[in-house]
Amino acid sequence: MKKFLQITLIAALSGFLLLATFAGGILVGHFGQIPAVDALLTDAERGLEIKATPVAATKATPEDLQTLFEPFWEAWELIHRDYVDQPVNDVELMRGAIRGMLDSLGDDHTSYMDPVTFKEENDSLAGNYEGIGAYVDTTGDYLTVISPIPSSPAEKAGLRAGDMVVKIDGVDMVGVDPEKVRQKVLGPAGSIVVLTIQRKGEEELFDVSITRAEIVIASVESKMLQNDLGYIKLNTFGDTTTTELVSQLETLKADGARGYILDLRNNGGGYLQTAVEVASQFVAKGTIVIEKYGDERQNDEYTAIAGGLATDVPVVVLINEGSASASEIVAGALQDYKRGPLVGATSYGKGSVQIWTPLSNDQGAVRITIAKWLTPLERTIHKVGLTPDVAVEMTEDDFINNLDPQLDAAVVELEKLLQ
Repeated sequence: MKKFLQITLIAALSGFLLLATFAGGILVGHFGQIPAVDALLTDAERGLEIKATPVAATKATPEDLQTLFEPFWEAWELIHRDYVDQPVNDVELMRGAIRGMLDSLGDDHTSYMDPVTFKEENDSLAGNYEGIGAYVDTTGDYLTVISPIPSSPAEKAGLRAGDMVVKIDGVDMVGVDPEKVRQKVLGPAGSIVVLTIQRKGEEELFDVSITRAEIVIASVESKMLQNDLGYIKLNTFGDTTTTELVSQLETLKADGARGYILDLRNNGGGYLQTAVEVASQFVAKGTIVIEKYGDERQNDEYTAIAGGLATDVPVVVLINEGSASASEIVAGALQDYKRGPLVGATSYGKGSVQIWTPLSNDQGAVRITIAKWLTPLERTIHKVGLTPDVAVEMTEDDFINNLDPQLDAAVVELEKLLQ
């Protein structure tokens, strides 16, 4: 079924958004609760706000599940009767049971968020929080940087995509759950954390001392380059991104921009709906992204919103290994419609959609993968990423000397389109 989008509402968050005090993550999903009807209420149904309605609590095990859950309640009683350190924390037992149930699905992006994590992750896309400012991945053996947030302490300290945290303040993190490592990096603005980093291609570990700060994320930045080329940098897909993008497109257009470079590098993602709105500024009509479910439901197609400001203007898109999820939705759509070449490095590869459902009694939330997303030409990019049309890598010397050959190449490609 095709869904036509008109106004803003609570939208989509992904599998491992790990923002708040430490970092960010990769976003694409739905916020709310899955209705049992085929006409799934998603963020695509504009004008219908999806409320964060907790799942109704049950006071006892349903009769048809009592036999199945007998071992669970037996284990519960044995812990309360026999465990050496009493009294046990029933709330932590409950949370652990939920966490284990979701972990058993074997899906990196289906998980339990305790109340603190849930609040942090909801607050983060407002664009103002405390921490080091980096998007991270907790699904591997180590806490791994996806991308530093522009102008953040993490970026200023030199953290890069792919950096793995192997020690914190000198304490070895080998074998420690990356989510627990993330929690250890949390801390108030003004405090210092020392991260020991393992970087691909470098034999020696090295320490990075970072002073945590209040992170204020400018969702969109823009400027005019030489020869009237408009440059737009999207740092996230958050609450205000569409409004900011429209405003800055209007300014660039009024200043005489002949074409645009859309920089999605190190953009870890954001709301799915915002991705559709951003793509619609550059694509006049047609499908932007497709949700493919695991059951018999018909795929959902999110279509372009009419009225985009740059649908007939040449555009080049910059991507790299830190471009993920919502960024990949936009870049994939523009690539499929041949609106302009992708320049840079292969993107991260996050192609699944999650729904976040708050639990009763303010006990956090669960996020569950409900679908895979596909580009307009029905390509899947999950764990593969988008391949740039013009591949340009950043070297160690480029980083050291503050050079940007990827942007230079994008300028060349845009000039070609304007000839």
